[in-house]
Amino acid sequence: MKIVGIAACTAGIAHTYIAKEKLTQAGIEHGHTIHIETQGLAGQQDKLTPEEIAEADIVIIAADIKINGRNRFEGKKVVEVPTSLVVKSPNKLVEKLEEVHQGV
Repeated sequence: MKIVGIAACTAGIAHTYIAKEKLTQAGIEHGHTIHIETQGLAGQQDKLTPEEIAEADIVIIAADIKINGRNRFEGKKVVEVPTSLVVKSPNKLVEKLEEVHQGV
């Protein structure tokens, strides 16, 4: 499965980058291709390309704030969760993404 997404927390520091790291590790461990953009104190980093979004099977938005560029994901399956859920249970979240992708 190809997963793309955004991580963003209120302060735009710790949880943003921890969520990205944990989600990326869990996705890879489950055999998926994953690219997470961050929107934090330093602005947008690792910005998703239109091609990556077009090829994605599912989009994860791990955010505690309003994200920029949400309209890029129109027509895609989008799962939204707080960053704390990613930090605490990244593997369970990836399993949930698999279920959503499969229509379970």
